[in-house]
This record gives sequence, C-alpha cells and structure tokens, in this order.
Amino acid sequence: MKFLTFGEIMLRLKAPGQERFFQSPMLEATFGGGEANVAVSLANYDQDVSFLTVLPKNAIADECVKELRKFGVDTTRIVRTDSGRIGIYYLEGGANQLPSKVVYDREYSAIALSKPGDIDWDKAFAGVDWFHITGITPAISQSAMELSLESVQEAKKRGITVSCDLNFRKNLWKYGKKAAEVMGELAKFVDVAIANEEDVQKSLGITTDVVVESGSLDRAKYRALGDKVLKAYPNMKMIAITLRESKSADTNGWAACLNDGKTFYESRRYEINDIVDRVGGGDSFAGGLIYGLTAYDDRQKALEFAVAASCLKHSIIGDFNRVSISDVEKLMGGDGTGRVQR
Repeated sequence: MKFLTFGEIMLRLKAPGQERFFQSPMLEATFGGGEANVAVSLANYDQDVSFLTVLPKNAIADECVKELRKFGVDTTRIVRTDSGRIGIYYLEGGANQLPSKVVYDREYSAIALSKPGDIDWDKAFAGVDWFHITGITPAISQSAMELSLESVQEAKKRGITVSCDLNFRKNLWKYGKKAAEVMGELAKFVDVAIANEEDVQKSLGITTDVVVESGSLDRAKYRALGDKVLKAYPNMKMIAITLRESKSADTNGWAACLNDGKTFYESRRYEINDIVDRVGGGDSFAGGLIYGLTAYDDRQKALEFAVAASCLKHSIIGDFNRVSISDVEKLMGGDGTGRVQR
C-alpha cells in the first residue's frame, strides 16, 4: 500500500531541556510538523510513504528534505518554489504545573503562499492508496485552506482513502474564517477522522457534555460524541478519539476509542509519568492508527497499536516518533517495564 501525507514541515527551535526561552543563549534546531510526523512513523513501520509539501529553494529547506530521507520517507513529490520561506515554531518544554508553550512563526511560508493549481495532483497521487491531511494546513492561510480542500476533492476523485486529524490550533485561525466553517466542508471528503474532544467541538462544531478531568473519563459520552459525528458525516467510515487526562505537564493518562458506527472500541489506558516530550503525540497516534488499520484485520488491535505507539512517543525528544513495529508490539504485549535490553 502506498501512503501520502500533505502539510507543512517547519524548523523546530526548542529551549534546551525544560528551560524557559533564552534562559540559555541557544535553541535546539530540528524539524517537525503534523503530517511529516505521520510520514516518519509510517516509514519506521516499513511502509511505502511519501510526504508532500511546498518548500523554498534554500539550504535550510535542503536540510529538511535530507532529514526526511534519512527515515526512508519519499520526498520526490515535494514542490520547491522561489517564493516564501520555511515556517518556524518555537517550543518551551513544560514541567510539573508549568505547561509547554508553542510560538508559531508561519506567515508567508512557502506553503502558506501556495494556492489551488500549484500542485500537480496527477503526479502527487500517482499510485497512492491512502492520503492523510490535518486541520493545521487549512488554518495557516486562505490560499492554503483552498489548496487543502482541493487536495481532498482530488483524492476522492481517484478513489483514495482519506484520513484527517482535525487538529484544532486556535493560534493559527487568523484570516477571517472559523475552523468549523472550513473543516465542516473538508470533513465531507474524509473516510477516517482522528481527533480529541476539543477538535470535534472547535473544528466541527459538534458538542456533547464531555468533560476531561484528572480522574477517569466517561467513555460512554465519547461513544455518543462519535455517533454524532458519524451521523453528521455519513461518508465517514470511522472516527478515533484520543483520551488524554492531563494531571500535569509530566503526568498524563492516555487512551483512545474508535467508533465505526457499528462497534465502539476502547483501548487499554496507560499512565505516563515523567514525560520527556509530548509534542507529536497525536501525530504518533495517527501514524499508528493508519498502520494498524491497514496491517491488521482486527480494529481493536489497530487501536491498541496506535495507543501504544503514541504512549512511547512521550519518552522521545523531538517531533518524530522513533520507534519500530517490534517496540510497539512489545508494549502492546504488556512489556512496559523499561528494563535494559541486553
């Protein structure tokens, strides 16, 4: 099976460890972005995956492409342009009761300036079976939103399965459109939706009385929430909702559920302590779910793979989830002791 993910990859500049911005006169430079993170996960699971974006023709973007290639992601469909720049995000890692902080610097990036017609979809979708997008790209600019809608429409014309992580980012929706207005239209072309409860509420305008507390979550309400989404979008085959209980920046409960309109699947719950880096956790879930749904006949097992993969991501620095299938399946099998392997 051939996978394609589409979105913006950025330069990630992070304060060292749990330091505040410029507590030390340095920032750690890596790359990351929701759809690229999913591509790297799939490549780590030995899948045939390409990443599509628009990048400027400069040395920084060259290094970004090299980094993706290092993981085995196909970059030949990336569009290079003379206009725009590579987007940047700054990250300050939280600890205990101090939350992590993200500052975006994405205006006038190459993909933010891109518009319908700038991508040759025949070339981009050649041989593709599964297309993944998120709610982040439509948020960065009016033209990127139009390009995102064009992408899912072109995918469905070709009979390609479309997955979308709704990924609501309040700090990005600045060009006059509300998220629900845009994402409500995009969701009409989605087969597999991925979200948390806030994404469903803010991106689709669908609510229920789900309340996230530091104790247990009422999963029956999540089933009702999924049912409402599937009823509103009859084209959608399933929706996965992650269940994060944020007790502090260091301690989270982590689980998920999957609703395909017939069966409601609930995953095992993980207690994650001493979190190293939670950025990219949702992307690692998406990558794990896409792999699981295509590799296993059992949707319960697919969900468990996604939750285990994303649980492990919380122990890995950087946007990318650097785990293998065997790493994930060991945790699925109950081996979560963290003992040294010799």
